Amino acid sequence: MFSTEVKDYLNKLVATQGLLYTRLHQFHWYVKGPHFFALHEQFEELYDKVTEDMDEVAERLLAIGGEPYATLREFLEHSVLEERVEDKNLPQDQMVRALVDDYKKLRDSLSEGIQLTDDHKDFVSNDMLIAIQGEVDKTIWMFQAYLDNDPLEEA
Repeated sequence: MFSTEVKDYLNKLVATQGLLYTRLHQFHWYVKGPHFFALHEQFEELYDKVTEDMDEVAERLLAIGGEPYATLREFLEHSVLEERVEDKNLPQDQMVRALVDDYKKLRDSLSEGIQLTDDHKDFVSNDMLIAIQGEVDKTIWMFQAYLDNDPLEEA
């Protein structure tokens, strides 16, 4: 009943969220500088939100007969994001720029998923993805404001 394409997409999203969670944790632990307290707290709030969203996507995937990725290897192999160990040494503004880039990749992936789930008339998954994309757009806007950028410009 549910499309293999939708299941594959949701699984790719779980992998992307898993890797984003790890990147946010990395920045949470390694951020330094005059905005340490604000960014340290913000990164924690974001990885908590990513965890909630990832759980929701994984449970939806299970509900439609899929099997969500659940290992670091699977996250690395299937994510639209890349692991960059060296990013732990970035200055705080560059960490934020890196996250803007990550969140834009996530947003673009969500747009694809929204179209895919609409095409397959999986409106429950579609609504879930639209809600997640709204939060991603808000995060991009907030980080762009932190960087004193227009929300639509490149970081």
